[in-house]
Amino acid sequence: MKIVERPSPNFNERVGVAGPDILIMHYTGMQSCEAAVARLTSAEAKVSSHYTIDEDGTIYAHVPEQLRAWHAGVSHWRGESDINSRSIGIEIVNPGHEFGYRDFPEAQIEAVIRLSKAIVGRHAIPKRNVIGHSDIAPGRKTDPGELFPWKRLATVGLGVWVDAPPAHKAPLARGASGERVIALQAGLATFGYGIDVNGTYDERTEIVVSAFQRHFRPANFDGVADGETVARLKALNEMLDRIA
Repeated sequence: MKIVERPSPNFNERVGVAGPDILIMHYTGMQSCEAAVARLTSAEAKVSSHYTIDEDGTIYAHVPEQLRAWHAGVSHWRGESDINSRSIGIEIVNPGHEFGYRDFPEAQIEAVIRLSKAIVGRHAIPKRNVIGHSDIAPGRKTDPGELFPWKRLATVGLGVWVDAPPAHKAPLARGASGERVIALQAGLATFGYGIDVNGTYDERTEIVVSAFQRHFRPANFDGVADGETVARLKALNEMLDRIA
């Protein structure tokens, strides 16, 4: 696995943890790999990641894994908010939704898998903590987006996935309230998302549901908790109970 060193000055020490236990996938959202790498290695930009992977599979290393890169921003996962201290960030070159979002090339995804398996092996990162930027920052971020092959990664032990289970419940949407909304919000919080369990299907709930769908049901991420969405969330939490 060839790795090109392009060091970034944007890092500090991890805070309050022995090492990383989360792996976060991003897309660069810029018009070229060189533009993204330049930004991630610019002192003025004050952002960084541990790695960037170009569309041809070339891997650029920016920050050593033992150090805290600046990639997560304001975020939340499984009750934690200093996600930079707990995570390793991989930037995946793609113009993103702003500049012409497109499929991720095969060579790039193969490199993502090789690098990620090595990272997960080195740090014993649990499957449930291989996630996207949109999972830790719903609404604020949408990357790596609905075209990212999460199911494929899960088949090689990177993340979790369930295929569509039977779905019989009527959909829940903005304005709904009651016990079913409480159960939905509790399920999302149990899985790891930052959401209050208040029994009201408010704007935040819609945003978090959309983020969940973008990752786990990318064919439709409209923020409506239809029967399939609720069934997938339930099945994923049951899976996590078994593998915890």
